[in-house]
Amino acid sequence: MIHCSTCGSKVNTEIPPGDHRPRQVCPSCGQVHYLNPKLVVGSLPVWEDKVLLCRRAIEPRLGFWTLPAGFMEADETLAEAACRETFEEACANIELQGLYTLVNIPHINQVHVIYRARLLDTGFHPGEESLETRLFSEQEIPWDEIAFRSISLSLRNFFEDRRRGNFTQREETLLPGTAHLP
Repeated sequence: MIHCSTCGSKVNTEIPPGDHRPRQVCPSCGQVHYLNPKLVVGSLPVWEDKVLLCRRAIEPRLGFWTLPAGFMEADETLAEAACRETFEEACANIELQGLYTLVNIPHINQVHVIYRARLLDTGFHPGEESLETRLFSEQEIPWDEIAFRSISLSLRNFFEDRRRGNFTQREETLLPGTAHLP
């Protein structure tokens, strides 16, 4: 950040009184600008024994498969964001079945939140940000073409939990790495 989004003055990097981290601070209006993580929220929609995936039509990872998910908007709940993103990316109607995975990714300032969901019908189709939508059994998942480590992790956990017959809420932290799969 170079200029204050409140008054337009040039900002300084300093540790504000009572804080312990360097922040962007405006010397003119005193506004402290915080860099907070972004929430990526989505769902893991299931129909019978298959999971709905979307092939990305946008960067990053254009052409790779993912669960329907995206950035949470202001003025919406996590659940609303999951349903909205699922509809935007896959035109799919779902019923949420509970928070499933929370994946901290501190090195990119993101937190990924995935809900388990039940597809209400099979009338899904690609939204603007998807090239293709498709149901996959566990054996059909294109593991080498999964877009993000958080999605691969959520899918692997889901299939493991399904085999055990017990879905537990999971929290994980992904550290920097070059591989897209865990």
